Amino acid sequence: MRRALTLFITQFLLWAVVSQVNHSLAGRHVYLWVGGLFVTYGALSLSLRSGLLSSFLAGLLLDAVSPVAFGMHALLFAAAHALVFHVRDRVPRDETAGRVVIALFANLTLFLVFSVFLIDDAPTPAAAWPRLIFDLVCSQVFLALIAPWFMALQARTVELSDALAVVYVRRFR
Repeated sequence: MRRALTLFITQFLLWAVVSQVNHSLAGRHVYLWVGGLFVTYGALSLSLRSGLLSSFLAGLLLDAVSPVAFGMHALLFAAAHALVFHVRDRVPRDETAGRVVIALFANLTLFLVFSVFLIDDAPTPAAAWPRLIFDLVCSQVFLALIAPWFMALQARTVELSDALAVVYVRRFR
């Protein structure tokens, strides 16, 4: 539970940073989406239960600020987490480059699933696809640039949390 909450804190930081970047890019009509980053580290490094909890909580956070049906992000993040978790033994998950590639594939998949589910709400669905593809390309480039930093942040935060837990147990028990 401690690791899941620790990851959720870093995911909250990611949400805040991406929200501010999107706010800055709003005048240029560009929207960045990095849903794959919310799922990848937990699926590759934690147990199924802890990672799934952090992914689900991150999905609820995004559901709270998005104009979609509540629970959509949470359920799709949980599904993506389960998928990445079950293939993690077959992919190079210990190296940063491998984790970034997995995050890119997870982001691509989640972006396309969301787009397919939500395209019917657009006034002219066929006209929305070029914009969505441009946003996807920008999102993938942005994700590739910040993923090493964010995954290192998550790894160090989990290590710090583990170290503090050991100190707490030794000191107060």
